[in-house]
Amino acid sequence: MTNAQCPNCGTSVLVGDKFCEECGTPLTANQPPTAIQGCEKCGAGVEAIDTDGYCSNCGFRSEAKKSDRIEIIINSQLAGVSDRGLRHHRNEDFLALHQINDSQINIIVVCDGVSSAEQPDLAARNAAETAALELAHVWQTGEKPELAIKSAFAAALDSVCNIPYVSGVNSDPPSTTIVAAIVYNRTVTIGWLGDSRAYWISGKASQQLTQDDSWLYEVVAAGEMSEAEARKSPQAHAITRWLGADAVADATPSIVNFTIPESGYLLLCSDGLWNYAPEAEELLNLVERSPGKDAISVSRSLVEFARQGGGHDNITVAVLAL
Repeated sequence: MTNAQCPNCGTSVLVGDKFCEECGTPLTANQPPTAIQGCEKCGAGVEAIDTDGYCSNCGFRSEAKKSDRIEIIINSQLAGVSDRGLRHHRNEDFLALHQINDSQINIIVVCDGVSSAEQPDLAARNAAETAALELAHVWQTGEKPELAIKSAFAAALDSVCNIPYVSGVNSDPPSTTIVAAIVYNRTVTIGWLGDSRAYWISGKASQQLTQDDSWLYEVVAAGEMSEAEARKSPQAHAITRWLGADAVADATPSIVNFTIPESGYLLLCSDGLWNYAPEAEELLNLVERSPGKDAISVSRSLVEFARQGGGHDNITVAVLAL
C-alpha cells in the first residue's frame, strides 16, 4: 500500500488506516490520509466542516497556535526560530534573545521542555524569558559573566518551580533543559543543564562547546561502554540534569568560556536539530549551504533541514553571526 502522512502529526500511515498509531487521529478510510481535512477532535469527515472551519458535529475548530512557529529577529546578527516540527502536537521549546549596550552584549537562551513532565511548554517559556532578563540585569550590575549565568539559572529554576501543577503518581513537575550564552568582547560564556547544545561554526574551528547531561555521555565518560554501544541503548538520550522542582539539588549549571577565534556563528539549539546533524562539521556544511548568511536566514535553513529530515521533535535554533 502507498504511504502517506497523518494530517495531525505527520507520521507515515497507510491508505486504508482508520487511526494514526502515533497520535490516534481518526483517518477516513476511503481517501488518502494527506487529503483528510476533517475534524481532529471527533473524527467527523470533511463534509462536517463548515465554511468557517467549525465542525458541525462537535463544534471544534482547529487553529494553529502562535507558539507552533516563533521567529525572533533582533537584527542581521542575532535571530532565532522555534518550530513545532511535524510529529508533536505542540511546541514545547522556547527561545529568548537580547542585545544591550548598542549590541556590545548579546544574550541567547534556548530551552526544551521535558515532554514527560507537566506543562513542559510553559516551563520552557518561563525559563527562557526569566534567564534572559536576569542575565541582562546581573551583567549590568557589573558582575562577572559566570556569576550572571548562575544567577540566571537560579531565577529560571524559581520560575519553573512556581508553575502550578497537579501532583500524581504518573506526573512529574514542570521541567526543561536550558542552554544560555552571554557574549561580550569576543568572549562567550555558556551555561547549560540537559542536552540542548551550543556550537561554534566557522571554516577552521567548528566545534561543539557543551557536553550533554545524558545517560550516554555519563556511561561513556565512566568507561562502562563505548559510545557505539551506548547509542544502541533505549536510555541513550535520557537526560540526567534539568531545571525543575524534582532537580533542585542538582541545578547548578555547567559553565564554559570560549574565545571567538575568527568570523563565524555561535549556534544554540535543541535536540530537534542536532539529532539530525550532531557533529559540528555537519552543521558547518548546512550553514554553508544556507541561501542567506545573516542570522535569520541561517536559523530558518537549519530548521527546514530538520523538518525535511522528519521533524520528529520540536526544533529550536538561535544564531549569533560574528
